[in-house]
Formats: sequence, C-alpha cells, structure tokens
Amino acid sequence: MREARELFRLCLVNGRLDEGRVLKVVQSVIEFRRRGYLMLLGYFRRLVKLDCEQHTARVESAEPVSDDLRTHVQANLNRAYGPGLATQFVLNPDLIGGMRVQVGSDVYDGSVQAGIAELKKRFGIVYSNGKRPHSIGA
Repeated sequence: MREARELFRLCLVNGRLDEGRVLKVVQSVIEFRRRGYLMLLGYFRRLVKLDCEQHTARVESAEPVSDDLRTHVQANLNRAYGPGLATQFVLNPDLIGGMRVQVGSDVYDGSVQAGIAELKKRFGIVYSNGKRPHSIGA
C-alpha cells in the first residue's frame, strides 16, 4: 500500500528506522482512525518488521561460540551488511556442528545438518511420513 510506504519513509533518519518516529506515526494513525486504518497499520507493521529483519543477524551454532569467534563473525557481518547490524547468537544442537547465519532473507548454512541434507538430496534419499524408502528387491 502506497500510504504505508510513505509513512515508513517518514520514519527513516539517515537511512535507518527511528523508533520514536514509528511510535508517533502509529499513534497518529490510531488517533485519527481514518477509514481503512487497521489495514494501513498492518502494511506499515510488515514494512517495519522487514526492515528490522534486514538489520538483525541470527547466528546459530551447535556449541557455544568463543568470544574471539563472535568478534570475527560480527566484524565480517558488519563488513558485508554495514554497521549497526544487531547480532544474536543462538544455540541449536540440531545443527550437529558448524553454523547457520541468517540476515533478513539471506541464509548462509555451513552446518553439518545442511551438509547431510544436501548429500541425501544428491543421492535421492527421500523420507516421507518418517519411513525409509523401499529398496528394490527387498
């Protein structure tokens, strides 16, 4: 919706979203309650959420990450995505090993789990309904 994009642009200061402006915009829209204001707020919320995701990195690892590695990862992410990127480090034992990094819709998956999934895909090993595939002649 064009109006939501215009309101979103009003909330940008030096290319970054200003929380104070977002709050003022939402309060103004709610106060005036123009026709369609709930839909407008829904679109506006989506734009704010997408912007927040673009400026947040989620780094998952199977084991706790050392401080040196955290610093190195953050520096590389800031170099790639620019300064001001918020970085969250999260434990995910399902990865088995390695790391998965997500910034917005960009995903870099260097986990063991992803490697195993890729091998299964290449060899045509497909599991459906939790059952192993039937082999010919068995």
